Amino acid sequence: MRSLVKSLMVLLAALTAVNAYAHHGFATEFDVNRPVELKGKVTKVELINPHSWIHIEVIGEDGKPVAWMIEGGSPNALLRRGINRNTIAIGSELVIRGYGTRDGLNKAVGREIEYADGRPLFFQGSAPDGETVP
Repeated sequence: MRSLVKSLMVLLAALTAVNAYAHHGFATEFDVNRPVELKGKVTKVELINPHSWIHIEVIGEDGKPVAWMIEGGSPNALLRRGINRNTIAIGSELVIRGYGTRDGLNKAVGREIEYADGRPLFFQGSAPDGETVP
């Protein structure tokens, strides 16, 4: 019986650690001192927990396409706002203002996201002060 309780405690600790690692705070991954403004075409939209992602292709300074991942809010929060996987059409051109990652990868959190014609897209990213961006 004692070994069963021990095993269950180890399993619970492992599951808790995985869940804590999967969900991060803004400052853990993103840097308020790395503002980005990107303009690119949507290649993929993922509404997955704990955060959603828009994948875009940006034309780099050398004229070659560069893939970026833009983090947004949780799928539940987006669905409550009327955003689903079909809301953002593949090929749509977006302008994204946000913050890049601390490690310099082509990932950012979207603070303001709009279509190229200026219509806002409420993708609800994380703000540097920890509040949710509407």
